[in-house]
Amino acid sequence: MSSATPIAPAGRQALSVLFASTFAFTVCFAIWTMFSVLGVPLKTQLALNETQFGLLIATPVLTGSLVRVPLGMLTDRFGGRPVFFLVLLACVPPLYLMAYATTYVQFLVLALFVGLAGGTFSVGTPYVAHWFAPQRRGFAMGIFGAGNSGSALNMFVAPLIIGAFGWAMLPKAYAALMLGTAVLFWLFSHSNPAHRVSGAVTVRQQLQVLKDPRVWRYCQYYSVVFGGYVALALWITQYYVAEYGFDLTLAAFLAMVFSLPGGVLRALGGWFSDRFGAYTVTWWVMWVCWVCFFILSYPQTQMTIQTLSGPVSVHIGLNATLFTALLFVVGVAMAIGKASVFKFISDDYAENMGAVSGVVGLAGGLGGFVLPILFGVLLDITGVYSSAFMLLYGAVCVSLVFMHYSYRAAPRAGTELMEGS
Repeated sequence: MSSATPIAPAGRQALSVLFASTFAFTVCFAIWTMFSVLGVPLKTQLALNETQFGLLIATPVLTGSLVRVPLGMLTDRFGGRPVFFLVLLACVPPLYLMAYATTYVQFLVLALFVGLAGGTFSVGTPYVAHWFAPQRRGFAMGIFGAGNSGSALNMFVAPLIIGAFGWAMLPKAYAALMLGTAVLFWLFSHSNPAHRVSGAVTVRQQLQVLKDPRVWRYCQYYSVVFGGYVALALWITQYYVAEYGFDLTLAAFLAMVFSLPGGVLRALGGWFSDRFGAYTVTWWVMWVCWVCFFILSYPQTQMTIQTLSGPVSVHIGLNATLFTALLFVVGVAMAIGKASVFKFISDDYAENMGAVSGVVGLAGGLGGFVLPILFGVLLDITGVYSSAFMLLYGAVCVSLVFMHYSYRAAPRAGTELMEGS
């Protein structure tokens, strides 16, 4: 550990670091979720079933999740600037090569390497947090986390590029974008050696914090609010195409209604968490998601009711407008929840944020990897598209029960209470 809690000045360098990191993370997130749009034409070209499609769109999420712990620890040791920069550069070659892939296996392998972009979250979170005083870290991390809106950027840009030039142009364009982002990030970011963990601290000592049960609670919360967000961001374009018969451009545009607030409003979640406390905010986020997923879970249903006048057919189901409105509410709730979970971490682990945020980010990323695959498996088994929301509804139910029994009572100021015996 460092000898003192690093508190950087909220001056020009801090703001430059914040905005350079947020811009870079936005681009990384767009590329991390590129298969949410790119996967639709590839599904037709490669004749994939729903499970194969789910695996394809989720593969980058797997890599981005697994590298979060080592990248977080490297950030603690060497600082965020060099680690972030090298990850940006490492994503350029596989992106460019993807334009020349022809088989399903080739796409999966390249997607694994492109997934490195998702690991930048566990680099940028401690990197940004150390530049701000504790009372402002929730808001600063919320602004950085708003880079999740990169998924909305992808849904806006990718259909235009694919429609104009074909799908092969998209990875080439993203490779050029990533290279330019790396250069801009290096020019406008800064380093502060005081933010690094002491070289005398071993990897084993950094990981000692994982024995703390609070870390695993935060993993569970984040697997819902972030893992669920990533899974839906990857899945929802295809959902609109299949369930409502929309074309790719309209489907991706409507998917932005979920993805955009799910990213940009994360800063609002940081502000709420600074003001009302991480526990209170997370608790209400789970309840909002629970209600919305219950309604979204109901499948399109056609019933025949026998009446005195004869049989009457009744249709029950969500139209596209109501479906999109509920998704918007879920996106807002998840944006706030993603920030509130990391407010927990910044409060409790200010000197070891890299390792802890890496583990929590890993849990969230694994949720984003596993859920799309399960969405595909459930769809292949049941043939019901809303089965994806049934699964998410069950996950939120578990989260609410877990939160309730992990605390004696919900603290009004947001400070965690000790666990009961």
